[in-house]
Amino acid sequence: MALMQRMDLRQGQSLVMTPQLQQAIKLLQMSNLELQAYVEGELERNPLLERDERGEVAKSDQPEQASGDTDTVAGLSANESNEDRLRTLDTDLENVYTHEARADASSRDTPAPTESGWASLRTSSGVSLDSGEYDFSSTLARAETLGEHLTDQLNLNILEPSDRIIGQILIGMVNEAGYLTSNPADIAEFLGTTTDHVARVLTVLKTFDPIGVFAADLEECLALQLRERDRFDPAMATLVGNLNLVAKRDFAALKNLCKVDLDDIKDMIAELKHLNPKPGHAFGSEPVQPVVPDVFVRGSQDGTWAVELNNETLPRVLFNNQYLSKVSRTASREEDKNYLSECQANATWLIKSLDQRAKTILKVAREIVRQQDAFLVLGVQHLRPINLKTVADAIEMHESTVSRVTSNKYMATPRGTYELKYFFTTAIASSTLGGDSHSAESVRQRIKEMIAAEAPASILSDDAIVENLKREGVEIARRTVAKYRESLNIQSSIQRRRVARSESRQGN
Repeated sequence: MALMQRMDLRQGQSLVMTPQLQQAIKLLQMSNLELQAYVEGELERNPLLERDERGEVAKSDQPEQASGDTDTVAGLSANESNEDRLRTLDTDLENVYTHEARADASSRDTPAPTESGWASLRTSSGVSLDSGEYDFSSTLARAETLGEHLTDQLNLNILEPSDRIIGQILIGMVNEAGYLTSNPADIAEFLGTTTDHVARVLTVLKTFDPIGVFAADLEECLALQLRERDRFDPAMATLVGNLNLVAKRDFAALKNLCKVDLDDIKDMIAELKHLNPKPGHAFGSEPVQPVVPDVFVRGSQDGTWAVELNNETLPRVLFNNQYLSKVSRTASREEDKNYLSECQANATWLIKSLDQRAKTILKVAREIVRQQDAFLVLGVQHLRPINLKTVADAIEMHESTVSRVTSNKYMATPRGTYELKYFFTTAIASSTLGGDSHSAESVRQRIKEMIAAEAPASILSDDAIVENLKREGVEIARRTVAKYRESLNIQSSIQRRRVARSESRQGN
């Protein structure tokens, strides 16, 4: 068989990640602190870049305010009833930045969960975003703070977005000793929900490690720890309720109140001494770093929302054409010319990337406000179940771009300051045309209720649960039901039937 040579012309598409594109992607996902540090480094490296001092002069002549690129989003009128408000949601609005680049369509990332709170949230870690650089500071040992420890547990135990927001607010209200410093009723009023709703979330938080956190006072802190040890009997409850007598060592009064003898009183007091009155002190502490929001959301008199970027977090740099012109005339060597050309390209691209980053953040924030209008007006109970795809489709961007934008970016709203990613959750579609979607956590709880109420003679299979949910207006796949069931540590229908038969035989 003879070998032949020939030429073919083929057409294809490929994504080339140029250094400039990689820089733009990194800028997009940086927090405002990381961005400030990055730009400072570029100002030192690139002689053609200089800091824009005009913004500083203008700000010094005016009262401090959140200026910047601003957009408005149609909101709910304060004069309408709740029913009228809900009917006016999701007003179609035009997109203002239709030229958005989508070169990152082939890459996806999943941002790590971070902590948010009442007025200050945990900032991002010190890990370098540049894969070619090593950030030594990220290797330094640092004790985990109480807030970080509690937030990790919150992310594992509470999935409902409204409950997580309440949980983050409550975590922000815990002092270093582990005590809750705010009244749940005040938090409920601020978030536009009921005191019972906050109390339900608080009940879950009080089961977190270390036991005793979120207590209102020392008495409750000790009671939580005793309940965990199954030692909170009536006598111990009476003792804990009279800690003033314990401090006075008034054993006679304690004997009469607790209705036990002296030896029991001494044993109970000895047991109290083994408890931790300040459970939060077991964790490291660090100065609270107030979060500087990237976006401000304010209500207007006409019922719309003003969405504006915070200029304090936006580095302003200029390209020095005069210096370029001056040094270009004296550059004779080829390597000098190449260096100037590279500096010019990098400076131009950085300025363009910073501008694009600001526009993209504003665009994503604007759509989040539109989607979560009911939360801003009516409170946390009206937080909608939206995901990255919902926002990405609405603003014609890729999900990975929205993911990067919502990582380490914060929005100050009338309901508090939150990381953008806290407005997202998994949503389950409705099986009825035009019906509202359902949050994943609510579906999980419904599955749990169905199985808890099943009769031993009619154990529900996953297929049966799917059909029941469809009748209730929830469109869900069988494998999703299985996944939610397993996350609830509930056995399969076959295993539950075996258990039911075994119990039936034992009963006979």
